[in-house]
Amino acid sequence: MLPLHLPDIVFDLLLFAAAFLAGLLVKWLFAWLSRRAQARKRDGFSLWTSVLCRLGEPINVFIPLLLVNLLVPFMRLGTPYREPIHKIFEIFFDISVAFFLIALVKVAEDYLYHRYDISKPINLRERKIQTQLQFIRKLAVGLILTVTVCVILLSFEALRKMGASLLTGVGVGGIIIGFAAQKSLGDLLAGFQIAFTQPIRIDDVLVVEGEWGRVEEITLTYVVLHIWDHRRLILPISYFIEKPFQNWTRTSADLLAPIMFYLDYTAPVNAIRAEVNRVLVDQPQWDGRVSVVQVTDLRERVMEVRILLSARNSGDAFDLRCNVRERVIAFLQEHHPECLPVTRVEPYRSINVS
Repeated sequence: MLPLHLPDIVFDLLLFAAAFLAGLLVKWLFAWLSRRAQARKRDGFSLWTSVLCRLGEPINVFIPLLLVNLLVPFMRLGTPYREPIHKIFEIFFDISVAFFLIALVKVAEDYLYHRYDISKPINLRERKIQTQLQFIRKLAVGLILTVTVCVILLSFEALRKMGASLLTGVGVGGIIIGFAAQKSLGDLLAGFQIAFTQPIRIDDVLVVEGEWGRVEEITLTYVVLHIWDHRRLILPISYFIEKPFQNWTRTSADLLAPIMFYLDYTAPVNAIRAEVNRVLVDQPQWDGRVSVVQVTDLRERVMEVRILLSARNSGDAFDLRCNVRERVIAFLQEHHPECLPVTRVEPYRSINVS
């Protein structure tokens, strides 16, 4: 208990200090609980650690401001100062509540990202959920900030009285802004459409504008594609609604990997087929589903031999194509060099008519 005989200013400062010390105490309690929870955790992810990291700073502000708001009526402030100070702390408290709620949203996101981890080989469901989570998180944060601003503005009596007179002007301004920003609004609506119809998802493998890459980030207005050579291709999100593109992982990650050879007609197809089967035994990228060697076309000088293999994902398919292509070429060079494409030149023979 604080002594009641203290000067007013000292009494009020001690109340403030008690409120902030309470925030530090809660922070210490969170840290202690997190360390105990982390000691029992073995899979590398701790919900308590996420709570501490995300809520630590907001709680440092939220708890003291909550206590200050509760203690303002007991302070010995003079009447002219009590109302403005109470209003200031009320505004700061509303802002701290907003950041506290945003931190809770991020804690939920951390947990769901851990539960639906896209690092596993078969991750179609996880990629669907993570794509939707990104949009839901952005929408939730936007709503929290919008509601907070509205609550702060409506807490002022003057603004409530001005609301009726400003309503017409806001409506007209909204129409003007809508016409001016219709492209941006179109991108925003396209973002929501992609989030729930999902023509693309996080970590999908796409071929866009002739570039192969994975979807790294989907925002409300643009998509970041991580190209295989570590470049980033950034496209407006409406691109994926309006233009065609290839999605190699739309329904599943497994792919067929074709390898094309153009060989002389003397090439031994059966020997190539046996060599491919032998090579595949030590190829971990091959998933064992498909292994076919066929002559798929005949041309003037060569025949087209297609080797069709299957892999779990696009990365494995690319490596499998390269490995098998190298091994088969080496086999042909060593054992059947005559079947590699050659250009024949026949000497001209004159015809004796006499």
